[in-house]
Amino acid sequence: MSNNEERFDFAAWTKLLPPSEIRILLEYKVKYNFGGGLPGALPIDTLTDILIEIGEENKQDYKDGKLGKALSLWNYGPTGGQEFCLRVLADRLRRVDDINLDKETGWKDVILTAGSQQAIYAILDTIIDPGDVILTPSPAYLGFLAPAFKLGAEIVTIPTDLDGMLPEYVEKAIDKCVKKFGKKPSILYVVPDSDNPKGTTLPFKRRKALFDITEEHDILLIEDQAYKEIQFGEELIKPIKSLDKDNSRVAYLRTTSKEAAVLRMGYSVLPESLKYQVLKDKGYLDLCSPTILQKVMAIYYEKYIDKVLPDCLKTYKKRSEAMLKGIKETFPAGEYTKPTGGFFVWYESEKQFNSKSFLMDKCIPNDIMFVPGAAFYPIKGWSFDDTSDGLIESQAKTNTMRIGYSYNKADIIYDGITRLGKLLTEELS
Repeated sequence: MSNNEERFDFAAWTKLLPPSEIRILLEYKVKYNFGGGLPGALPIDTLTDILIEIGEENKQDYKDGKLGKALSLWNYGPTGGQEFCLRVLADRLRRVDDINLDKETGWKDVILTAGSQQAIYAILDTIIDPGDVILTPSPAYLGFLAPAFKLGAEIVTIPTDLDGMLPEYVEKAIDKCVKKFGKKPSILYVVPDSDNPKGTTLPFKRRKALFDITEEHDILLIEDQAYKEIQFGEELIKPIKSLDKDNSRVAYLRTTSKEAAVLRMGYSVLPESLKYQVLKDKGYLDLCSPTILQKVMAIYYEKYIDKVLPDCLKTYKKRSEAMLKGIKETFPAGEYTKPTGGFFVWYESEKQFNSKSFLMDKCIPNDIMFVPGAAFYPIKGWSFDDTSDGLIESQAKTNTMRIGYSYNKADIIYDGITRLGKLLTEELS
C-alpha cells in the first residue's frame, strides 16, 4: 500500500473540511510576512523573570521538604482551573471589564481552557446538533467557522461595515432563519473589539442592540474578546458581557495569547448551565490545564500586566500606523479598515480580482505574504441579503485580503506594504 492511499475509514468531515489556509501559508518563508496573527510585542523580560521566580520558589520548596507543594506545580489539577489563578482573573474581569462577579465567590464563575479556541469548540460541541443555526458576521473568524461547519451547523452570515456587524440585519435574519430552517438561531457569535479578520470595533450602541436582540429571542451570544486588552485607541468600550448582570445570556471569552504570551490559556465566564457542559467537554479533551502555566498567569495578571502592556500597545500602534501609511500611499482604490487595536487591516478593492491567485503568482515570489480574504467565509453557508429580502448561498469575496501588522517592525511593514501596493496596482491596472 502506498503512502498516498488511505489506510483508515475517516469521518466524513475530514473529506469536507480542508486544512486551515493560514496554517498552510505558514509553511512559506518570506521577508514580508503579513499572514499570521503572531504577537510580536511580548514582555519577554517580565515573562522570563516570572519563570525564574517560579523555578526558584519550586526548588526551595523541594529543598525545604515541602514535597506536596513542589509536586503540585507539575501535577494534575481541577478541570476548570486552580483557585489561586481563577481568583486573580476574576478580580481583573470585575475591575477592568465591569463583569458582575462576586468579590468572594466570583472566581467560581471563571474557567480555563486551552486558549479561547478550545472554549469556542467546547461551546459549539455542547450546543450544536447538525442542522442548528448560527449567526456570524461576514467575514468571520476562521477558527469559529471551521468547527461550526464540522459539527453540522447551518451558518448564516450577517453583513458588516467599518463599524462591524449591523444589528438591524441580525433582527431580520432571525425571522428568515425561522422561515427557512423551521427554527431560530442557537448562537450569535461576535468579536466586538478589533475583530479577526476585519479589525473593526463595535460601538456601544450596537453592542447593546445585539444584547437586546439575543435577550428577546433567547439566543446564546458568544462574545469573543481575544483583542480586548490590545486597544490603543482613545476610547475603551465596555464589553457586551457588562450588560449581562445575571450571567444568563453571554458566553464571555478571553485569552492570554495577545496580552501575555501564547501560553494556550484562555479564560471565560459562561452562564452556569453552559459552564457545566463545557467543563464536562473539556475534561474529555484535555483533562485539565497545566498548573505551571496557571502560576505564570496568576503572577503576570496580579503584578505586571498594567506595567508592561502599555509599552506593547505603543509598539502595535506604531506598526499599524506604518501599515496604514503604506496602504494610503500605494494601494489602488478600495475600502480598508483603520483599526484602533488588534492585529489586522482588511482591504477590499473596487475592482474584482482573485487575491489568492495574486498571492501565489505575484506576492510569494516577491517575498510578500498576506491571507486571502476568501478564507474567512463559510465553506458552505448562507448570507442575509437585504436586497433580496432573504437568505442566499454564501459567496466568498475574492477581492479581499487580511493584512497583519502585529509581528514585523514598523520599517519592515512600511517597506513590505508599499511593495505589495505597487504589485497590486500593477495587477489591477
